[in-house]
Amino acid sequence: MSTTVPDRRTRRRQQTIEEILDVAIELMEVEGVAALSLSAVARRLGMQPPSLYQYFPSKMAIYDALYQRGNELLRDAYRAARANIDDQLELNLSAASAFCRWCLEHQVYAQLMFWRTIPGFEPSPEAYAPALESIQDLREHLEATIEAGLLHPDAASDEGIALYTAMLAGLISQQLANEPDASFEDGRFSRLLPVVLEMFYQRYAPTRGTT
Repeated sequence: MSTTVPDRRTRRRQQTIEEILDVAIELMEVEGVAALSLSAVARRLGMQPPSLYQYFPSKMAIYDALYQRGNELLRDAYRAARANIDDQLELNLSAASAFCRWCLEHQVYAQLMFWRTIPGFEPSPEAYAPALESIQDLREHLEATIEAGLLHPDAASDEGIALYTAMLAGLISQQLANEPDASFEDGRFSRLLPVVLEMFYQRYAPTRGTT
């Protein structure tokens, strides 16, 4: 079976796209997520602003690409944290910790992905696809916890998924808003992650609804 190798022009174009996104993140770290300027990106790269439109037709297109990139990175970090762990509760803590650590280490991405910091921005279906993959990963690992007899089946329902993600997003939002420079271990909110998970386990205890 043959594979198509990108030609030099295609590789160079993709390299330039990645450079644009890297510079955009750097500027957003300094100026704020909503303050991104295409002119500033172009100046940092040593190109004229009109040349930037050959790669991204608008600032929203850059945000969209960053949204997709961020969700791909988070998805991969989440999956890596689950590898080679047999104990289900340990796996859950490892995965949730990876989510929180990633957000603390990539705060600009986290703001773009989880806070509505860009007026009018809505991710495209392509950019949102990795986020849906992460939700499916979460559902599957909750289902595995249910199969292990550690959670009620409702934990993997739409309500359970919504509660789980709201609890983790709320925790990390509090940490980023109040102590953005604290480590995961020392953060006033992030270190409460095991407590948050315990609250979820209590809500969806295996005996829930029994008499």
